Amino acid sequence: MSRPRLDNKTARRLFLDRHLLLAPGTGSGRSEDLEHVLGQLGFVQVDSVNTLARAHDLILWSRRGRYRPSALERLVAKRRSAFEHWTHDAAVIPMKFYPMWRLKFERDEARMQARWPACRREGWRDELDTVLSHVAERGPTSSLDVGAGEAKGSSGWWDWHPSKTALEFLWRSGRLAICHRQGFRKQYDLAERVIPPEYLNARRSDGEIVDWAMSAALDRLGFGTSGEIAAFFEIVRRDEAKAWCTAALEEGHLIEVDVEMADGRTRRVFSSEAALEGLRDLPQPSSRIRILSPFDPALRDRARAEGLFGFHYRIEIFVPEAKRRYGYYVFPVMQGDRLIGRLDARRDGSCIAVRAFWPETGIALGKTREQGIMAELRRLSQLVGADDLRLEPGWLRPAPS
Repeated sequence: MSRPRLDNKTARRLFLDRHLLLAPGTGSGRSEDLEHVLGQLGFVQVDSVNTLARAHDLILWSRRGRYRPSALERLVAKRRSAFEHWTHDAAVIPMKFYPMWRLKFERDEARMQARWPACRREGWRDELDTVLSHVAERGPTSSLDVGAGEAKGSSGWWDWHPSKTALEFLWRSGRLAICHRQGFRKQYDLAERVIPPEYLNARRSDGEIVDWAMSAALDRLGFGTSGEIAAFFEIVRRDEAKAWCTAALEEGHLIEVDVEMADGRTRRVFSSEAALEGLRDLPQPSSRIRILSPFDPALRDRARAEGLFGFHYRIEIFVPEAKRRYGYYVFPVMQGDRLIGRLDARRDGSCIAVRAFWPETGIALGKTREQGIMAELRRLSQLVGADDLRLEPGWLRPAPS
């Protein structure tokens, strides 16, 4: 039998539907509705950059226009229905997934033990017991509360003092958990004082965790290679992912599918009968223009975004300004099932200042589309608490040749 084939438009729609970006999101964006969104996405990346809105807030707002940052804070700090840890990066994750993270705790600890001596300041191992005792005795603790007398770093983001490194090690290995944040600063406490007992005490075998992580990732992607599926949660090793896909294919749990890329080429990937059967029920794309986070889960795999959408996207943080094609931190702009451009905008006091919009090649920026961008910016003003919108001279740029 020939392999099923998904044309590019159908593949994009399946992928965006799994990422909650195809149809309009009409929920409240808080409490149970926000828990549902977080569960559907699998996680939401946390990032400190706040030129317009923090990554996690913009990701959730793009799915639920009524979302506000305090709602996610409540899930973590009050409801305890989500926790902070790592996937490919720092993330907020549904609490019901916590038992599956035990394998990640073990593997992260082994990696840190092997790698951190070469890239972290000396002395952090000697501080582990001291820091753990401090947290046990005093409760919620930040990096400012430990390491008295230790020289603070001055040579980059990761130049932590030894006690800060010890805090992070204890968190990444599962002995501490983030109980809340003050501003954006993490507050750590003993895991048993943060994680509800039904999740803290639950145990799964390594095989059960691998099976869950691969199945849950595929459900949220719709299709992917074994490496892409493993990279979703970053729990499963690549060799384990290949073995899992081989076995699942032989058992009929997976099927191979040819997916058309934006340039007409095809890629062979794994999917499921359920995903293909659901194609007929996919909603039509929303006409809304959406401003997305640079770390949106639909775009975080830059190679996949380029293949599927023809959207070449990089954050040019370390590129000298004179050599940048765009601003260093620009926001992808989506309409329907297409990425139509990128926006350079900043929060400037009580105003959103729009510096530039670059349409993608082949995208005409007519009056209706320009009005759609303005409407989205006005919606975004409610999230970031801006009262005004300022368009800087020459903000509409030509499409790249």
